[in-house]
Amino acid sequence: MTTSNHLSPGMILQIENKLFKVQAAIKVTLPKGGPPYIKATLTELSTQGKTKSVEKSFKLNQTLKEVNLEDRILEFLYLEGKDYLFLDIKSLDEVLISSQIIGEASNYLKEGVEITASFHNGEPLTIHVPQFLEIMIAEIDEKPNQSGKVKAHLETGAVIFVPSYIQSGDIIKIDTYTNEYMQRV
Repeated sequence: MTTSNHLSPGMILQIENKLFKVQAAIKVTLPKGGPPYIKATLTELSTQGKTKSVEKSFKLNQTLKEVNLEDRILEFLYLEGKDYLFLDIKSLDEVLISSQIIGEASNYLKEGVEITASFHNGEPLTIHVPQFLEIMIAEIDEKPNQSGKVKAHLETGAVIFVPSYIQSGDIIKIDTYTNEYMQRV
């Protein structure tokens, strides 16, 4: 349990049986003497992988239920239908995660990539891929754009722009947060 006065970004709250991640929280004092309150920007977490931001207001010192998520390191094994099969590095259990939760991270998943997954009551809620990954170029479009870069198709299916000297079969380091080429490995 925590109080509204102690909200900080990153905290996970359970409100009406839904999980929310605190993005921001500020104390609001009204100029005409109304009671102050805490205004928080929250992101709803769901096992379907859908997230949406909402704003909620809380009274000062309002009791809230804080939830701790369990983070586990998982290694990607393979795609099974529309879901993704991972191996829990610690327990060696297989974990199936839906494509809705994987989302855009699917652009960077190849066999052996380790991710961090956050679980609540044994169900995965979110995943985080490493910021930098080394991935092979599967195909290059020969026609450069105005900045002299060419479109590259990665072995994972993602598409990024790389310098024109990069060739098919090269292994490159990419920033998964910005989807940008970093260097040839």
